[in-house]
Amino acid sequence: MIEIKPAPSINAVVEVPGSKSYTHRIVIASALSDGECTIANRLKSEDTELTLQALQQMGTAAAEIDRVLRIQGTGGRLTGGSEVYLGNSGTSMRLLTSIAALAEGETVLTGTERMKERPIADLLNGLTQIGVNAKSVKGNGCPPVAVTGGPLQGGHIALKCGLSSQFLSGLLLIGPYLREGLEIDVVQGPVSKPYIDLTLEVMERLGVPVERRGYERFRVPGNRIFRAGHYTVETDASNASYFWGAAAITGGTVTVRHIDSATRQGDIRILNCFQKMGCRVAESGDGIAVTGGPLSAIEVDMADMPDMVPTLAVIAAFADGRTVIRNVAHLRAKESDRLAAVATELAKMAVSVTELEDGLIIQGGSPKGARIDTYDDHRIAMSFAMAGLRAPGVVIEDERCVEKSFPDFWRVFEGLNTR
Repeated sequence: MIEIKPAPSINAVVEVPGSKSYTHRIVIASALSDGECTIANRLKSEDTELTLQALQQMGTAAAEIDRVLRIQGTGGRLTGGSEVYLGNSGTSMRLLTSIAALAEGETVLTGTERMKERPIADLLNGLTQIGVNAKSVKGNGCPPVAVTGGPLQGGHIALKCGLSSQFLSGLLLIGPYLREGLEIDVVQGPVSKPYIDLTLEVMERLGVPVERRGYERFRVPGNRIFRAGHYTVETDASNASYFWGAAAITGGTVTVRHIDSATRQGDIRILNCFQKMGCRVAESGDGIAVTGGPLSAIEVDMADMPDMVPTLAVIAAFADGRTVIRNVAHLRAKESDRLAAVATELAKMAVSVTELEDGLIIQGGSPKGARIDTYDDHRIAMSFAMAGLRAPGVVIEDERCVEKSFPDFWRVFEGLNTR
């Protein structure tokens, strides 16, 4: 556990690591490419390393030299026949279930007990539509999953994306390696649309553009291959949010370096919420700064940035008025049931909160210190750490869960008190 020290004044400049979402996608696409790829500034965390190790199990050669990851592309020729452990990394599970369809033989993908509760049936259904033998081992629509891969013709998929956009992203990534390519009609959803844009951006950077009609229809050309090259991962907007949030809560100023508002990372939109709540946001060549002020409640649809709900909810606890967060029912299938987790922990801090089926209503006030359970969920830990900067006595249990996405978080966060 770790106790957060209140910070009466913050004026800090911080650096956060590369984007988790970009890292997963660049590493996968590089493993499927036509030669050696070099990747700089990747996020090296529990989740991203699970993805890399899984690809190595499937026959990808990779090595880190001078903090640059070198991956020898396989041209899409992967090897199955093994059991792959993916912890509680939902991104790894959802993307690699599709990638396993390219691997000769049967691959079993499994993870933690929580992972075995996270639904993936809609993705398995999509794979079976193009002839892949993909099934839930226990028949309950959740991992472990068994995928028998090999050469695939391709074709058409009617895909449900109401639970996760990663179902679509995984299928898009294998599309170039199917003989006839892939056409996908999204018949439900998608949620988290910006993450689809990230996938398409990575594919285009590696030489395979995708035809699309909004978020409803996608066509990936077949008999193509990702192009090897040098790629740099941009700063993670999700992890930046906790430091901007620290400024919002304390009335200080925090600049996160090496990030700009032009990123396609959907979580950058949290800055719009901060502005509406009363913060000042300033962009320069060095990064983006947030300066806090008197905070006011807002109403917001967060369907396209669900990972930012814990961040905003904690900040809302210090705002004047009632904040309403809606359209994030898919948060219940994350590392924890994040709606229930956030509501429970805010209540411990004497915050009035109502848990909705698809969101939260938070009455701002003066939160009190409390011991915060993290549910083995990195975003719960990092979000409630912000609260401790204003409310004395906040203790974060199982603080090491942040290693899932930001292993150095506590060192950087503690630096806010010393600058």
